[in-house]
Order: sequence, then C-alpha cells, then structure tokens
Amino acid sequence: MKVVVLAAGFGMRLENSIPKTLTKIHNKSILEKQIENITKYISINDIIIVVGFKKEMIMESFPELLFVYNSNFHSTNTAKSLSLALNKINNEDVLWLNADIVFDDAIIADILRFNENCMATNVSNTAQEEVKYILNEKGYISKVSKNLTDAKGEALGINFIKAKDLNLFKTCLQECTNKDYFEEAINKLIQKGIKIAPLDLGVKRCIEIDFLEDLETAKALFSDKEA
Repeated sequence: MKVVVLAAGFGMRLENSIPKTLTKIHNKSILEKQIENITKYISINDIIIVVGFKKEMIMESFPELLFVYNSNFHSTNTAKSLSLALNKINNEDVLWLNADIVFDDAIIADILRFNENCMATNVSNTAQEEVKYILNEKGYISKVSKNLTDAKGEALGINFIKAKDLNLFKTCLQECTNKDYFEEAINKLIQKGIKIAPLDLGVKRCIEIDFLEDLETAKALFSDKEA
C-alpha cells in the first residue's frame, strides 16, 4: 500500500511564513510526528508527500521521502493535489491524510485492521469550519462536507481506500474543480455506489491545526515527553 500526505497549501491562518506542516508541537514538527507514526506500520519508501508552498523547506527537512509537486498549489485545493499523487499509484491500497493533523499512532493500526474504505471520524457537536459527515440507514457515510446540518460528527482528515476502488476514485478526483477539497471526490464516489465506512476513533487523540487556538490545544493534548 501507499500513503499520501497533502502538504501543498499555504496555511496562512497560523500567521507564520513557513509551511504549516513544519510548525512545531513542542520539539517536533507536525510532519515529523506524522512520519514517525506512519512508519511504525508502513515503510518510509511507501510515503508520498504532495508539496507546493515553499516546497524546498519541506523537501530539505525530509530528504529521505518521495515528493510530488503541485505547481498550481496557489490556485488548486486538496482534490487536485491528491489526484497528482494517485497518478503515481496503481493497484494498491492508499491511506491519505492532510499534513496539518496531529494524531495518535494507533489510529493508523486501526485503519489497517479495519481494512475497508473508510474515513476516520468522531461523534461530536461540530463547528462551521469543521468537515462533517452524515450516515445512511446502513451506517455508511452518505455525505461529507463543511456545509452539513444534523451531522453525526467530524471527519478528521485521515482516509483509506482499497485498491479495487482506486481507479474509480481517481476519476472522481478528476471530475472535481480546482477549488474542491478531496471530500467532494468522496461524495462523487459514494454517488457511484461505493461504500465508505466511518471509523470512529473513540477516545484516541486527533486534531487538525487550522488556527492558533488549535495549535495550543494540540500542545496541551500531546505532552512534551510524547511529542
């Protein structure tokens, strides 16, 4: 299988001049912690990082990784970044995640053990900025978006698709506009009859760093010793 980390965006809401994924949580960057977590279960040679904004900073910080460059990072969103990476992958399972997520490494093990198309989720009240999901009558995800009412909880930005559905998912990504997030491709995939299961993380820690207050929350959630 392969892992794709989406790290092409600006991340300006943190009010710094570096790629958001290089922001430190105590003594390690977000991306450094992600790579540590992933490589407990998956070879470092199977990780692809999609870069864009200040790509050299990320590439120089992680020279052992493989990279795909989104040259249109300034005008495209995560659907197109993910599409670029998946063009390099055939007939394999793929786990992908946003580059601004701090999480417990056991979440990767949970996804691999689950071994079904899935999105990491929680069950919670959600705010306007968060990506939300709703379920169908069989308990599978019926839609994922920031603009949902009566949502079950938050989609946390860590996702998995089986090799058998990869080509169709690539098509769905290609159908997205430049401004779409990859969640729109998931919606298109669901509309084509593919099941996406919610994987409830329960009490496991997972937080997306969008704003400065998220960064402070992450520092509190993940102690200096653990980070």
